[in-house]
Amino acid sequence: MVNTRQNHHTLLKYNTVAIIATAVDYSLFLILSEAIHVWYLLASFTGLIMGGVTAFVLQRNWTFKKKDGKLSKQAIRYFLVWASSIILNMSSFYLAVEFAGIQSIIAKVAVSIIVGIGFNFLMNKHFVFK
Repeated sequence: MVNTRQNHHTLLKYNTVAIIATAVDYSLFLILSEAIHVWYLLASFTGLIMGGVTAFVLQRNWTFKKKDGKLSKQAIRYFLVWASSIILNMSSFYLAVEFAGIQSIIAKVAVSIIVGIGFNFLMNKHFVFK
């Protein structure tokens, strides 16, 4: 029971951080793509980078509380997961916009949710901050 409660609490904290990181990501994406008219893939990539940095700092220090782990080891693992996540996000985003004809803002939201739940959480919990 305690482990289940702890897992739910960790998932809640993870999702809170994901919302914050997503806000950073989407804010930059919207500012760059809509206000400054930067190419949508470059705007998305920039948002993903800044959101990822935000997520790492908060996940390490608050969600998983793994400050005692070696920073370089966690950073390398996080980078591997993050790079994979960016590849999944960018390729899926491109396919959704260019081949499925989905509006970029809607495609970004849909892809982010799918990759975030189906890949990022599990990899962070069981690989990066284990």
